Amino acid sequence: MIDLTTRYAGLTLRNPLIIAPAGITGTAELVLRAEDAGAGAVVMKSLFENPIPRSGDPSPHMRLIERRIGRYWATTFYSYEQCSPFDEFRYAEEIRRAKEGVEIPVIASLDCVTEEGWVRYARLIEQAGADAVEIKSCPHGLHQMSGEELTEATSIVREVSQLPVIPKLLPQNTNPLHTVLDLERAGADGVVMFNRFSGVDIDLDAERPIMHRGYAGHGGPWSIYYCLRWIATTYPHLCIPISGSGGVWEGSDLVKYILAGATTVQACSAVCLQGYEIVPKLLRGLREWMERKGYSSPAEFRGRAAERVLGLEEIDRRRLLRAGIDAGTCTGCDLCRRVCIYFGIEAEPEYHVIAEKCVGCGLCREVCPVGAIEMVGQTGD
Repeated sequence: MIDLTTRYAGLTLRNPLIIAPAGITGTAELVLRAEDAGAGAVVMKSLFENPIPRSGDPSPHMRLIERRIGRYWATTFYSYEQCSPFDEFRYAEEIRRAKEGVEIPVIASLDCVTEEGWVRYARLIEQAGADAVEIKSCPHGLHQMSGEELTEATSIVREVSQLPVIPKLLPQNTNPLHTVLDLERAGADGVVMFNRFSGVDIDLDAERPIMHRGYAGHGGPWSIYYCLRWIATTYPHLCIPISGSGGVWEGSDLVKYILAGATTVQACSAVCLQGYEIVPKLLRGLREWMERKGYSSPAEFRGRAAERVLGLEEIDRRRLLRAGIDAGTCTGCDLCRRVCIYFGIEAEPEYHVIAEKCVGCGLCREVCPVGAIEMVGQTGD
C-alpha cells in the first residue's frame, strides 16, 4: 500500500505536495481550497515589510509569452504579482482563520528589509498559529536578498522563533551549494530551492519593457532542469530537507524532484494556470509511478538519482552509437543534413549516414519530423 505521508522540517504532511506562495494562497478561503484539492501543505502569500508592493499590483500583471521558432514552441508564465496586500496584523488574522478551517500545515512567508521587521513579523505569525515560516525575497522587487543576507535573516528569525525556519533561495545565485550549507549552519530547518527567475521582456514597437515596464518573475515547465541540477548537487551534503520548487507541471515532475533529493515539492504556476483541479492529477501521477515501480513511500526513492550523477572523470566518452536513417520513412526534408556539423549525412542516392563521420550526438534524431532516424550500434546499419 502506498503511503505518501511526509516529514518535512518537523511537520507531518499527508503528501509531499505543497502549494507555493502566490495569489492562489492569499486568503484562508484559498487555503481551504488547497486542502480540499488534496495538497499536503500551503505556504501563505508573502508578507512584505516594504509597504510599496502592498499598495497593489499593476493591471495587467500576468502574461503568457509564447515563442515559435519553426515547429518548436516555448511558453513562459511572466508575472508581476507582488506580496499580500495585508498589513502584518491582517496577515496574522488570515493565518488564524486558515488554521481554524484546515488540518494541513499552514506556512507563513516573510520578506523583510530590517532586523526589527524580521523579529516583529516572526513573533507575530508565530502567535497567530503558523506551523512554520519561509524566509524569502521577491526575485524582482526593490530588495533582492543575497545568500549572505538570507543567512543573516535566518539567524535572526531562528533566535526569536520556535517555528521551523525555512529560507527560500533565489535561482540567480552564483553558488547555491555554498549558500545552502551556510543556511544549515545558521539554523535553517529546511530550504526551498528555488524562487522564480527574474527577467524582462521588451515591447519592440514601444521600445520599452512590457506590461508594467519593470522586471518580472518568469517560470514554466522549462525551469525544472536548473532546480533539479542544484538539488541533486546539494542533497548529498545536507542534513536538513529540501523543498523543490519550479517547473512543476505534471505528476512525473514530483517524481523527478524526489529522485533528485527533495522531500517536498512546491507547485505554483500549474495551479495558477489550471486551477486547483491540477492538484489531484499531480498526486495521481506520483502514485501511478510508485505503483509501477513497486515503491510504498517517497522515502524509498528519495535522492536515488542524485546518488547516480556521474562526475567529469566517470562519464563514458566512447562512441558506441551512431545515427541510422530508415529510407522508407525518410521524406527528404533535409533537416538532418543541415543540422549535422560533422558532415555525417549525405542525400544521394538517398539520405544515409556516413559511419566514419557520425559521432553519435543524436541531434538529427531529435529534429527529424517523421521519426526516420534511430541510434544504432557502431557496427550496425
